[in-house]
Amino acid sequence: MIHRHHNGEVHLFGQRAGSYLLLLPSHLTFQRWKASSCASKKEEVCLFIQPVDYLLFVWFILAAFSTAYVAWDQFRNNPEPNVMKWGFILVTLYLGPVGLMLYVLADKEPRPNTHEEFVKPLWKQGIGSTIHCVAGDATGIIIAAAITAVLGLPMWLDIIIEYIAGFAVGLFVFQALFMKNMMGGTYWQNVRNSFMPEFISMNAMMAGMAPVMAILMMGRDMRAMWPGEMLFWGVMAFGVGIGFATAYPFNVWLVAKQLKHGLMTAREDEQKNLTAHEISERTTNHEMETGHQSNTHHGMRPSHQQHMSHGDSHQHGEKLPPAYAPTLTQIVAMACFSLIMLAGGYAYSFTQVNMRLSAHDVGRAIMAPGMIMTFDTPGDAMKDMAAVDPRGVTFTASSDARGATMLEPRIENGVKVFDLTASVIRWTILPDVTVEAYAYNNQVPGPTLRVTEGDRVRINVRNDLPESTTVHWHGLILSNEMDGPAMITQKPIEPGQEFSYEYTVGQRGTYFYHTHDHVDRQQALGLYGALIIDPKNPADVIPADAEYLVQLQEWIKRDWLTFPSMPMEGALPNYFTINGKSYPATETVQMKVGQTLKVRFIGSNTTAIHPMHIHGGPFEVAAVDGETLAPSARYLADTVNIAPGQRYDVLWQARRPGKWLIHCHISHHTTNNNVETQGGGGLMLVIDVTGD
Repeated sequence: MIHRHHNGEVHLFGQRAGSYLLLLPSHLTFQRWKASSCASKKEEVCLFIQPVDYLLFVWFILAAFSTAYVAWDQFRNNPEPNVMKWGFILVTLYLGPVGLMLYVLADKEPRPNTHEEFVKPLWKQGIGSTIHCVAGDATGIIIAAAITAVLGLPMWLDIIIEYIAGFAVGLFVFQALFMKNMMGGTYWQNVRNSFMPEFISMNAMMAGMAPVMAILMMGRDMRAMWPGEMLFWGVMAFGVGIGFATAYPFNVWLVAKQLKHGLMTAREDEQKNLTAHEISERTTNHEMETGHQSNTHHGMRPSHQQHMSHGDSHQHGEKLPPAYAPTLTQIVAMACFSLIMLAGGYAYSFTQVNMRLSAHDVGRAIMAPGMIMTFDTPGDAMKDMAAVDPRGVTFTASSDARGATMLEPRIENGVKVFDLTASVIRWTILPDVTVEAYAYNNQVPGPTLRVTEGDRVRINVRNDLPESTTVHWHGLILSNEMDGPAMITQKPIEPGQEFSYEYTVGQRGTYFYHTHDHVDRQQALGLYGALIIDPKNPADVIPADAEYLVQLQEWIKRDWLTFPSMPMEGALPNYFTINGKSYPATETVQMKVGQTLKVRFIGSNTTAIHPMHIHGGPFEVAAVDGETLAPSARYLADTVNIAPGQRYDVLWQARRPGKWLIHCHISHHTTNNNVETQGGGGLMLVIDVTGD
């Protein structure tokens, strides 16, 4: 049989019919680990599980410094109304260095007493108008997005609520309320006068912002759906930036037609006495690019009484000459066009992602790179195909830990009892490559259960996974309620629950156990293990000097994350393991010339068919799917195709000394991330045969 040493080599002890000897080193005994044992490790990966997280962290630091500078400079040096000061502060908070650049280039007074002249150009006035729009609208949108995510509302409803919230905050708070003292008139007069400009500007902004948010949130990385994730705020910031860009041309037009104010100058000793009309008269009555000059010169400051007499006319372009004043037709055209843009932005979102889903439906799922997400991709499919969240790891196995170790039962009233716990672990498949795996008893594959034909067994299964699970006993004849298919023969074992499987073993041979709930995901992530049933009659043993168990698996490790190896667009397996390790980390089997090695191949993988080949001469196929072949039915081969679920027992003779390989004959499967390491990789191990 097998004895494993720290160096990874496997030494074999004599085995003949009915005679078995297995020695395990003490370091392979099991321990129950608690989640708190790796709490520090979980904290280390709490924020940074994708490369984009580091970029976002740096961006947020830059945004914080940018916002702090704008706030400091606005209230210390820049002569403009407080509503615009706060507008630039909020937009810089959302846009970071971009907001700082806009402030410095368009609004920050370059030298004392030059602000009035500095902000006159129309492009700067347009920036000021857009800043005021975005500060209010984006604030409402972001607040609404956070609340709807927590409530679990679907995306189609979310973007409608975001529009309503953004428009309401922009109109009723940032326009009518914050500008009331400067605009003059009653609050509701200001609401009425601001409605159409705000409507046009909000439509244009949301036309750009909505599809960006929807596609990025429901695209590859659904962490963007949750306010507790950095990515949520990163997507919001990016969406605000796109919304700013789409709203800017409309705001330039609105300012040019004097339907909205732009940048304004207000010295501290004047702010209490001037209305917005008077403040903007000094800055927004700019020279038109056509050469027209307003009747009031930019450098002049009319009296308070003179401007109050204009009343609300300033907000409707009546101060402009007839050729330049906006007509009702123009205003309606702009409003309709902005509405068409908004409808187009919303409609495009519905063609790209499943807008019926909510943050609760997809969790924090991260799809594999290149994954095709369509408008009808189910939320459950996203969660099944998603990467394992590294923050859910409760145990990190040592780099030299081995899977498929023998689990000794305890005896209770003549019943052999095994305890299995399914949990999320970090497992090393190569010295410099780890995967996040679903594992039984903190190892991949799960522990080997070895029993004898006729034994009564009980397997207690505890579920410490973040999702439900069951266990199926592949190929065994047993009572239906013990078979394991979730929702068919039993209720799934929910997280934190336990279930006991008990049956009498009536067969002999090579079998295995695996999950049967979310099978496509869970088995691909490591929830499987060998079940070896020795014959009750020693004469039925297939004789060999030693035996070795080969359990196959495919893995997808991309962008620091582990994805279940399943047929899905955009991701193919790039690592392959035998008993949880990739060559050259696989074990070395030590033999002598003349000995016979029984290899038990188990198709514990979930997707590919692996043509397993052994160098050094043909082997004899002695058993298939647990059934021992009659001597007359046995045949020689040097390659057998191992499909998922299949098992082959083969007898290989060590004919000559040397290093002989067991490997898959699909060459890609003998690489590690498409690269050969020390002559191979993946599904490969060495049989080291020495002379007599």
